[in-house]
Amino acid sequence: MSLDFKKMIEIVLQKKPEISAEDVRELIDEKKRKIGAGYLTDQGALFLVAADLGVSFENNQSAQSSIKDLYIGANDVNLTARILTIFPIKKYTKRDTNEEIQNRTLTLYDKGSSIKLRLWDQHVRFPEDNDVKPGDLIKISHGYTKSGFDNKPFINLGSKGIIEKSSSSNIDNDGNDNLEIPSIDSITKTIDDIKEPVDNIIVTGVISSNPRVSRYVNFRSEPGKSLHISLSNEEETKTLRAIIWNINEDRIPEIFTHGSKIKLIGVKVKQGNPQYSNEEFEIHGDEGTIIQVQQISHDEEEGGGGGGEGVADEFDGGKVVVLKVLSKGSEFENSVNDNFLAIDKENHNFLSVVIDPRLIQEKISPGTIIEGIPNRVFGNVIYFTNESSYIRIVTETYENAFPDESEIETKIKNIEVSDKPYIVEAIVLQPPNTSNITTKSGEDIPVTETLIGDDTGEIRLTGWREQSSKISKINVGDRIKIVGAVAGMGGKENKLEITLKAFTEIRNME
Repeated sequence: MSLDFKKMIEIVLQKKPEISAEDVRELIDEKKRKIGAGYLTDQGALFLVAADLGVSFENNQSAQSSIKDLYIGANDVNLTARILTIFPIKKYTKRDTNEEIQNRTLTLYDKGSSIKLRLWDQHVRFPEDNDVKPGDLIKISHGYTKSGFDNKPFINLGSKGIIEKSSSSNIDNDGNDNLEIPSIDSITKTIDDIKEPVDNIIVTGVISSNPRVSRYVNFRSEPGKSLHISLSNEEETKTLRAIIWNINEDRIPEIFTHGSKIKLIGVKVKQGNPQYSNEEFEIHGDEGTIIQVQQISHDEEEGGGGGGEGVADEFDGGKVVVLKVLSKGSEFENSVNDNFLAIDKENHNFLSVVIDPRLIQEKISPGTIIEGIPNRVFGNVIYFTNESSYIRIVTETYENAFPDESEIETKIKNIEVSDKPYIVEAIVLQPPNTSNITTKSGEDIPVTETLIGDDTGEIRLTGWREQSSKISKINVGDRIKIVGAVAGMGGKENKLEITLKAFTEIRNME
């Protein structure tokens, strides 16, 4: 038998994860005592112990690998590592047979390296079937490596491969009891720790701006969504831009807003893009990235009023909020939920509110005051959209707790780029003009714009997609009030303009 004693210990522990190295040592000593001193070496006793346990050392010559030792073309890969990320299942149809095939990717890491593992065939549902999550230890056998699009090796595990949840991480490839595959927490970096580009890491920080989801088209002309946040250290002395590509909005935590302390599991650090920030680095994730909310800031003093920068900082999903509705968006075809702009009683912040009307019998309109516990918070958007939320009308109770609408209106000269919605009273100066724009994905969308003015200046008013029709209905000379438009740079001349949102209402004041 060419296996040495330490390698034999490793095999026993791999095949019998319910026992420890100390248990094996005791069994060896017990076996030697029963047989008698002088008849058995430790290794000889281990053969008898293994037989009692039903463990065979035959056909166990394939060495355990560490990730750093793997190379493209390696066969019969056997590896113990921890899971970093778990990607969604992907489905394909073979062109020649119309057979559906599935695979999924996991990111694994050990003491100093990481690698992608692609599961095929019966292994695709391994994470669900075995209740594994990031940080869990797994063992794979009989895998093989191929070259990825980035020319780095990744492991394939097909029908001949084996994958199992493991519990032993302290036996190295030579049987030495000194290998400790670090836990998720021990390899987590803070914003201050990021000093160079690196792949497959865990980053923790505080959301320092309202998160947003945007649409994009990838290099294969496939549409997708990306999550954009600014992530700061706790002192707010360093901020990095973070983008999670191909985001599934269902995987975003239910309470995800300004001040949330989060952990991003499975991201990479890249050189910063000077077009978007002045930071040297930025963080990128993908559909395998896991977002965990660790805590919500409870600093009420810094949550302060009027800025419209997000939900009150102490909001934790169980706190009852009181909101006064300022506007209701138009109802569009195939839209189940109603969209409102509201102001909160606590800090007088502007909030977008999405409500499923089936949750409340009364009609909600501008001026209505509601209280409730939402089922989801995303940036400055609050959702009452399933039965886990609570909502009721309390207009009479709180009618004197909010400022008058005239107190929160803004003159055109005071408008600046911000996530904060504006309330503006103005006169229409030009006939609305509608044009169609073709997006990168080939979608034709209508855009309508006009010019409005008050006694302090003029500004362009724009509506995209469904919002386009709101502007097309107004006429030159109309005196209007726009409740809930957002300011940004746009148009051919890239000038300041205000844009309608789903909750925006345009009222004719004559």
